[in-house]
Order: sequence, then structure tokens, then C-alpha cells
Amino acid sequence: MEEHKYLDDLKEIRQMMRRSTQFLSLSGLSGVLAGVYALIGAGSAFKILEAHHLQESYVILESYTFKKLIAIALGVLIASIVTAYLFSAYKAKRNGETLVNTTSKRALYNFALPLLTGGVLCVLLLRNGHYGLLAPMTLIFYGLACVNVSKYTFGDVHYLGITEIVLGLLAAYFPGYGLLFWTLGFGLCHILYGGIMHFKYERNRKK
Repeated sequence: MEEHKYLDDLKEIRQMMRRSTQFLSLSGLSGVLAGVYALIGAGSAFKILEAHHLQESYVILESYTFKKLIAIALGVLIASIVTAYLFSAYKAKRNGETLVNTTSKRALYNFALPLLTGGVLCVLLLRNGHYGLLAPMTLIFYGLACVNVSKYTFGDVHYLGITEIVLGLLAAYFPGYGLLFWTLGFGLCHILYGGIMHFKYERNRKK
């Protein structure tokens, strides 16, 4: 009996130490929904390109079609951020924790730094007409952000990041298939990894 209590105490101490160094309020379901948003956005983008018969041609920066594509991408991004915040806040409250703390700030910084760097680079690429590099760069820098933040959250995020980087490199190697790789990376991979995280860390804990 005493040995069992001793093991429980060690487990509790370990969990407390982990909470102090890792952001564990990240929700797998928010990742799944982000993937769904990305699939919807990619489908809408494909329909726009198909309607204008532009699958084989370039879309210039000043065109109305390009502005609609950017609006779709921003819509997916905003919806994903809002969903991640709401689900993380709910999970933190359910676990009796605060969402904004030293650990979450550290995680946000390590995630945002590569992501914002990639965002600035993408804007510069667009201004210089390198539209074909947009999908590879967004995938690669998002992957780098995931790898960088994985030290402060669930380890599965590291593997998501590696997957995104590989898809970004493939998108650069196969020009003209950017939308396909973007759909795989931000759509299907988010759904897959989000589902894994939900069943691995959240559903089992509820039971």
C-alpha cells in the first residue's frame, strides 16, 4: 500500500514538473478543425482557379482572382487561430489551469518567431512575383515553427513539423502542384495528427 502511494506521489510530481515546462492545453480537436478549414479553403481555391481556367497559367498580384485566393487563405488562418484559442482555453479551464502563463508565452514565442519570419518572406516573394514559392515556403516555415515549439508542448508536434517541411520541399521540387501539397500539409496532416493527439492525450484522460 505504501509503495503504491509512493508511486502515485512520484507520478503527481512528474505531472506538476511537466506542466511547469510544457504547454499541455493544446487541443487535438482544434487541429482537426484547422485541417477541415484548410480542406474547405483549398476546395474553394481550386474552384476559383477552375472557373477562370487558370490551372496552367499565372495569377498576377494585382488580379481580383489572386485577391480572392489571399482572402481564402487569411480566412482559414483566422478561423484556425480562433478555434485553437477557444479549445485551448476550454481545456485549460477543465484542467484547472490558466491559459496565459510563462509556459504558454514561451511556447507562443518559439512558434511565432519562425512563422512570422516565413510570413514576411512570403510577402517579399509575392512583391517580386515569385508566386510559385508561396506554398513551399508556407509549409516549410510552418513546419519549422512546429519543430521549434515541440520542446514546449506535446512531442507529436515535432513529427507534424517534419512532415510539413518534407511536403514543402516536395512542393518546391514539383512546381505547379503547390495547392495539392498545401492541401496535404495543412488539411490532411492536421486532421491526422490532431486526431492522434485527441485520442492519445484527451479521450483516454476523460475515461
